[in-house]
Amino acid sequence: MTELNKRLGSMDYDGLIADIYPKLVISGGTIRKLAKAATIKRGTILAKSSGTSGDGKLVVLGTAATGDEVLTANCILCDDVEVGTSDDVTVPVYLTGCFNTNKCIVADSHIMTEADKDALREGGIFFKAAAPAL
Repeated sequence: MTELNKRLGSMDYDGLIADIYPKLVISGGTIRKLAKAATIKRGTILAKSSGTSGDGKLVVLGTAATGDEVLTANCILCDDVEVGTSDDVTVPVYLTGCFNTNKCIVADSHIMTEADKDALREGGIFFKAAAPAL
C-alpha cells in the first residue's frame, strides 16, 4: 500500500503544443541526410520533397530546392534528432495538431509564408499563439 502514491517522473512544458484540438496525430517520416551533420530540434517544420526530381523525403522548411524539386510544408518534428551525412533518418512527426507559432522552427534564412501556413492547414496543422506557462 505504500507504493500507491509514487512520483514516476516529470516533464517540462515547452509550449510547442497550443491546444488539444485538433487531435495530435503522429506518424513516421524520413529526413534526408545533410551535407553537414546537425541536430534538428523538436518543433522544426519540415517540408516534403516532390516534383520531377523529388524523393518524398523531409527537409527543414526553408531549405533550397534542387533541380525540378518542389518543397512543400508538411509536418512538425516531434523530438530532437541527430542527422548525419551518410544516412537518412526515420523520425516521429506531427501530421495534425494545434501548435504555437512562436515555438516552431524553420531554416535561419526563411520566414514562414502564408502559402506555407496554408499547406500545413490543408494537412491538419493549425497555429495559434499560446499564453506562457505559469
